Amino acid sequence: MSLLTLRDISLAFGAAPLLDHVSLTLERGERVCVVGRNGEGKSTLLKVVEGLLQPDSGEVVRLGGLRSASLPQEVPVGLGGSVFAVVASGLGDIAATLTRYHELSEACAHGDTTLLGELQRVQERLEAGGGWSLSTRVEQVLSRLQLDGEADFASLSGGRKRRVLLARALVGEPDILLLDEPTNHLDISSITWMEEFFRSYPGTLLFITHDRAFLQALATRIIELDRGVLRDFPCTYVQYLERKQQQLEAEAQANALFDKKLAQEEVWIRQGIKARRTRNEGRVRALKDLRLERAARRERSGNVQMAIGEAERSGKLVLEAVNISLTLGGRRIIDDFSATVMRGDKIGLIGDNGVGKTTLVRALLGDIPVDAGTVRHGTKIEVAYFDQLRAQLDPEKSVLDNVVQGSDFIEVDGGRKHVLAYLQDFLFSPQRSRTPVKALSGGERNRLLLARLFTRPANLLVMDEPTNDLDVETLELLEELLVNYNGTLLLISHDRAFLNNVVSSTWAFEGEGKIREYIGGYDDWLRQRTAPVKPEPVPAREKVEVATPAATLSDKPRKKLSYKEQRELDAIPGQIAALEAEQAMLQEKLADPGFFARAAQEATDVSQRLSAIEDELLGLLERWEKLENS
Repeated sequence: MSLLTLRDISLAFGAAPLLDHVSLTLERGERVCVVGRNGEGKSTLLKVVEGLLQPDSGEVVRLGGLRSASLPQEVPVGLGGSVFAVVASGLGDIAATLTRYHELSEACAHGDTTLLGELQRVQERLEAGGGWSLSTRVEQVLSRLQLDGEADFASLSGGRKRRVLLARALVGEPDILLLDEPTNHLDISSITWMEEFFRSYPGTLLFITHDRAFLQALATRIIELDRGVLRDFPCTYVQYLERKQQQLEAEAQANALFDKKLAQEEVWIRQGIKARRTRNEGRVRALKDLRLERAARRERSGNVQMAIGEAERSGKLVLEAVNISLTLGGRRIIDDFSATVMRGDKIGLIGDNGVGKTTLVRALLGDIPVDAGTVRHGTKIEVAYFDQLRAQLDPEKSVLDNVVQGSDFIEVDGGRKHVLAYLQDFLFSPQRSRTPVKALSGGERNRLLLARLFTRPANLLVMDEPTNDLDVETLELLEELLVNYNGTLLLISHDRAFLNNVVSSTWAFEGEGKIREYIGGYDDWLRQRTAPVKPEPVPAREKVEVATPAATLSDKPRKKLSYKEQRELDAIPGQIAALEAEQAMLQEKLADPGFFARAAQEATDVSQRLSAIEDELLGLLERWEKLENS
């Protein structure tokens, strides 16, 4: 039986409905991705599924006892406390009692015996409410997602916060998990971790993403929301693109035939009195119906029209860094880095959030002085900078005023254009062009920043996370523009498909300020790099037994291992040591640059074996932890 069914759902907030007689069925174990242009109503659809919005008409049928949970697009403002408390809040009313027990047990374990009485009372409330099984569930989720329950949530990075929020959603064991842009603002390592996690997730996923690599890896089915209509594509993303193109071509052909017929009938009605004779009344009524049908047709919104105003060609040498180093706040950001950037190079910068990618770019541009080494600029360099924080936009001013100051025309790519026409190329209507920036969505702000950026002639384009919040169609147009750009590009991005399609070389941040250059995009970097060792998972927090006047859960004796389990436990350290020795030997082989040239196939086999070893090690560590804690 289906988990959830939407039947003939309609919902509108304005003249045109976001959901126009939509039907949808979700089955157990599916991973369904919702795709569509910005503003089409994808987030609205998820809110209807979750029950946060009621449709204007239609029926929502849920399986009895259905549980759903969501991972929000943004980290909630003001959310604080320990990681344990945040995760436990996903359990509902019992969460406060469970969190208080956690705090009291920690305090008693550190010698505060004055709290023993309150600890006993909290334990009794937990026992009455079945809280012990829920406490175990929180610990299991923390262990599974490699989280430290004692850590302060507010001090975590953005990626770790998203992981904690995912744990909060999972702890309630939902039947349907809803994800709205889960990869937004995450670095590549966080995205790939999330991708691997959801590949093995047993529940049903309904998610929105514009990350094409994430979509292709996860989705078992794609549903598209376009002009209020929901279409189902039970296929991969690549197959969806082919079928979508066929559907658009068929739609265009049908519309062309319809418009031709309407035009012919309009000519006929204007021929004079014979068109209004009684015997032609049926034809007149049919023409009226054609007019109504044409008026009701919702045209597909246009694509962004982008063009970069290219400045005079720079010199052949654009930038040169020789043995530069930089330390900020006591942390080594750049350690003895050298590179040469030539005219026409397209370079991608990859690394975890906070590792120093933006700092490196600013040091190369001369905005930040380096501690050691030299940075040399070529001749005739004109820089255009796309700022991921959108600090170049004034939120109080209108869209129009953020692009021009008191002028009606702008010079773009050698031509003169009215500013309203230029903004329409970026899908801003004349009315929307007069809207304050603070009222725009994330996708609209990114489009505005692109519109502002491309009014400035440049031969060195620096783009810091330009893909956040952009829909797939706009991403692909931006890709095409950058591929055909004749100038030089420095691109910071966590979008793997975007990097693969645009850049010709990659600077990878490999820790402790070390930056290495690789030929090609993200996938090429994966093939060339030395395979990293996965960190050991953070074990579940050990419970500290606290002596209390009444019997507690911690008084229960540990379950004795069987003979077979004890033998297995004794053998695990030796197995881990053997795998780590093999891992070290294979990594030493891959560290030799000539190894790939001498034996390409063997190098491929070694890389695959390293990946397998990592999985085996992770499995052994998890089994070791389970046996020791049983």
